[in-house]
Amino acid sequence: MDYNVVSFEKRMKENIKNYAIRNLYNLDTLTEYLKAIAQEYGMELLLTDRHGEKAVILGDFDGFEPDVVKEPGEKLRIADRTVGHLYVRCGGVAQERKAASEKMLRLAMDMLASLGTETYMQKESASYIDELESKLENGRHQKLYSEEKDILTGVYTKNHLENRLEALDQSEVVPVAVVNVNINDWKFVYDNFGVEKSDSLIQIVASIVKREAKKEYIIGRIDGDVFAVFIPMAEEGEAEDYCRRVQEACVAYEEDAVLAPSVAVGIVYKTNVEERLSDKISDAEYEMFDNKLEIKNSPGYQERLKKGLKL
Repeated sequence: MDYNVVSFEKRMKENIKNYAIRNLYNLDTLTEYLKAIAQEYGMELLLTDRHGEKAVILGDFDGFEPDVVKEPGEKLRIADRTVGHLYVRCGGVAQERKAASEKMLRLAMDMLASLGTETYMQKESASYIDELESKLENGRHQKLYSEEKDILTGVYTKNHLENRLEALDQSEVVPVAVVNVNINDWKFVYDNFGVEKSDSLIQIVASIVKREAKKEYIIGRIDGDVFAVFIPMAEEGEAEDYCRRVQEACVAYEEDAVLAPSVAVGIVYKTNVEERLSDKISDAEYEMFDNKLEIKNSPGYQERLKKGLKL
């Protein structure tokens, strides 16, 4: 399927030219970090943008005009492009500390390159996904769906979620965490308290799932009592922490005398761009069943579930 979309890899190589030092770092924090190094070793430091515009000045550089072509200093590179130049004056460095100061500068440049790359990846991936979705919605090949949001919960419908996943697959962003959230014993609530209460339970869980999510999470209702959550560029432990918060918030909910929200969760990851997120949903469901069995057999679960029957 061709939507005239530039691949994510190509975009990452090209768009770095649109970024300056100020777009990648907090200048106040960066200045304090470099100042600590300069003071520790008795150096003077000047950090410029790719074209030589001065960004951080630590020392006397009055009258010094950087020549980033002939004398580029130490290059700060991100996505195989130079985004900055570091000029160093070591006149105040003691002879016995020169080796240590040089090592510290190498480590500092490596760290700045790593932090800048992370910031760049996060900004570009979020922007790319939004642009892809826009192209899918406006393209003549897009499927037409009558509903985008689920009326009961406000999250994406299953049909629209498939559209979002298609865009995310095309973005070639990895890793993506895939989370299955299944309401425990929704049928018990329906059988014992009726449609109104069972719908209320779905709404309560949906509100918790949305509240604990970050803005970039993609959330859809894929079955009556099942939600799917997708976390692009998931950091290590991020999905697990999200699920923990959702489950704890459900257990802590006490605003309804009858309802006792509880969810089972399953987490899997898309780590290969050739994989499809739609295929990962069933894998996450499989993982969820193990968690469901553990929860339903835990001490006190049945008592909390049936608290409304005693009223």
